[in-house]
Amino acid sequence: MSDTDEGRGGVNRVEAFSDGVIAIIITIMVLEMKAPEEHGLERLWALWPVFTAYVLSYAYVAIYWVNHHRMFAHATRITNDLLWANIALLFTLSLVPFATAYLGEQHFTHDAALVYMCVMMLPSFAYVWLQAVIRRTGRQDEAAQAYHHRTLRKGAVASAIYASGIALTFASPWAGLACAALVAVLWFLPKSPIDALFGE
Repeated sequence: MSDTDEGRGGVNRVEAFSDGVIAIIITIMVLEMKAPEEHGLERLWALWPVFTAYVLSYAYVAIYWVNHHRMFAHATRITNDLLWANIALLFTLSLVPFATAYLGEQHFTHDAALVYMCVMMLPSFAYVWLQAVIRRTGRQDEAAQAYHHRTLRKGAVASAIYASGIALTFASPWAGLACAALVAVLWFLPKSPIDALFGE
């Protein structure tokens, strides 16, 4: 397939499709939280691993949605690379509900935490590919370049933290998951310590 010349209309269509897929991913995750049939708050409290996994994954998917939306503001046209990079990102994000359910149902065991951290790592690779395409084919003004420089740096640090989390999972599942939580905190902050390290 060759590149298309759809302009912002095509970009908006890809973004709308992505919004729909991400909304479905979040819906699937919440449907995995089954209400207990037995009476008593202790039965509800027993679901804390499932709920905790859901909260972490919801934050994770929300961060990707926010950054996807901001990044697409710098896209100006549709290319074949952009379409497939975006599809790859959505595919990796579609694995999150499975990893979340597995982590919660297995009560944060070593194997479940390892699977979860590996799944968390995958979208970061796809996102870097997608951003590289948009940086090459999208807006080339100073504001766009500053955005890409800042977020690519933060993304590289986040990937390094995820890789560390995978290694730490072999020692303690909670240590690995703490790395995933740390990445979420870094992206939530308007100005993270990473920016401060570079004097921004």
